[in-house]
Amino acid sequence: MKKLGVLLLLVSAVMLLGGVALAQGDPSYYFVTYYSDANRSNAPDATLRIINDGDHSTAEVEGVPIGGNLSASIYVFDDSQELQECCNCLITADGILSESVNKELTANSLTGTVNHVGVIKVIGSVVADPTDNAPWPGLHGWMTHMQTFSPSTTDCITTETPLSDANLVTAEQTALQDSCSFAITLGSGHGICSCTPEDHDF
Repeated sequence: MKKLGVLLLLVSAVMLLGGVALAQGDPSYYFVTYYSDANRSNAPDATLRIINDGDHSTAEVEGVPIGGNLSASIYVFDDSQELQECCNCLITADGILSESVNKELTANSLTGTVNHVGVIKVIGSVVADPTDNAPWPGLHGWMTHMQTFSPSTTDCITTETPLSDANLVTAEQTALQDSCSFAITLGSGHGICSCTPEDHDF
C-alpha cells in the first residue's frame, strides 16, 4: 500500500512539473504554411490571421499592455520557389492581423504573374523590417485553405490550420531578407504585399 502511495506521489510530481513546463509558453518565431487555389473565380479567398499574445509587453496602463509591439515579416513564394512578395506588418500586444491572400499577399507579384499555389513564411520580429529582422517569439497564426475538386468545378472545401512551427537557420533568414531586399529595390513598386489595419478584416 505504501508503494502505491509513493508511486502516485511520483506521478503527481511529474504531472505538476510537466504542467509548469507547458505554462512557459511557445518560444517559436518562425512559421510556414501554404496557399492553394488563390485568384481563381471558382474558389473563395483565403485568409492569414496572426495574433500577438502580449508576452513581450513590459507594463500595462488601465488594462492596456505597453511595449509589446511585434512585427510579422511575411514572405510569399510561388510554386516555383520564387519570392513574389514580402512585407512587414505591425501587431500590437493582444492585436490581430487579418490578411487576404488574393487582395494583399498575391495581388502585387514581383513578376506580374497571377499566382495560384505557393508557400507563405512568417518571422516574428522586434524590428519592423523584413530585410533585416530580429526574430522574437509571441506571434501565433492560422491559415484558411481552399480545396477545390477540379479547376472546372465550383465545389470547394475550406479548411483552417495553425501555421507550422519551423526552424530558422541563419542561411534561410539571410536568404529571405536578401530576396525581399532585391524585390523592394528592383521591383519598381511590385513585390511588396500590403497590410490590413490591425484589428480589422480586409
